[in-house]
Amino acid sequence: MSAMPDCLVEPDWLEAHLDDPDLRVVEIQWMTPESYEEAHIPGAQGRAWKDWLWDNLTREFPAPDEFARRCAAAGIGNDTTVVFYAEPPQFGTYGWFVFTLLGHADVRLLNGGKKRWIAEGRALTAEIPKIAPASYTPPASRRDDMRVGRDEMLSLLPEFAAASGTVLLDHRTPEEFRGERVNTTGQPDHGAERSGRIPGARHLYYEEFLNNDNSFRTPEELTALLAARGATPDKDIVSYCRLSHRATMAYFVMTRILGWSRVRSYDGSWTEWGSMVGMPIEK
Repeated sequence: MSAMPDCLVEPDWLEAHLDDPDLRVVEIQWMTPESYEEAHIPGAQGRAWKDWLWDNLTREFPAPDEFARRCAAAGIGNDTTVVFYAEPPQFGTYGWFVFTLLGHADVRLLNGGKKRWIAEGRALTAEIPKIAPASYTPPASRRDDMRVGRDEMLSLLPEFAAASGTVLLDHRTPEEFRGERVNTTGQPDHGAERSGRIPGARHLYYEEFLNNDNSFRTPEELTALLAARGATPDKDIVSYCRLSHRATMAYFVMTRILGWSRVRSYDGSWTEWGSMVGMPIEK
């Protein structure tokens, strides 16, 4: 796979295309909608991440028919260009990841997200856009090769422990990685029954991928960060965090910015692993 820079759009590009009829901009909301309601990119829709990107009843992504229904209600057609952003930025990459996995043809990410947009003095609005429903046919196939499940993760444990085996990257905070917390610092400490890490994991905090304005660092810098953890394009790589948001940023970096092909995300991440009976952990 070669790098796909069209998946990553710069603020200049988005600002110039905000009025395009075949473009939809989506701000993925994390905990509360207040930030979106107070100020967002003109024309952007605000969508709560669990409500929009998960199935209503199971810890799974929406089925094809439900995904099509949600897209149509959001004014998204099969040929619509969808640009995601968020603050914090990993929720934007999570939106990009889910839409890509579910088979949408043209889904992109705003480089630097809301933080950079604001820092550059670009327009914001509190006006909620009016949405005209569209027609959406469920995609013929989805990209489940982008993810790995718990059973395969168990089978890969010997490889994670071997220096030349599959590389497992943990993108949580140092405190989470060391087993001092199960959630990020400053948040309620919940999200799994146990703290720790998956045996054999190597730590690469997701914020190291970013500049101060939340834009991505150069490909050379990103390659060096990964190589220091033994992650290179000739190896199989699995990324995880707590709920897989930070892991999807790593996936985007490796597959889209660097063009690596042997990368997957463990989307159950520590919330699943740290709560299941019988799963081994390290501290």
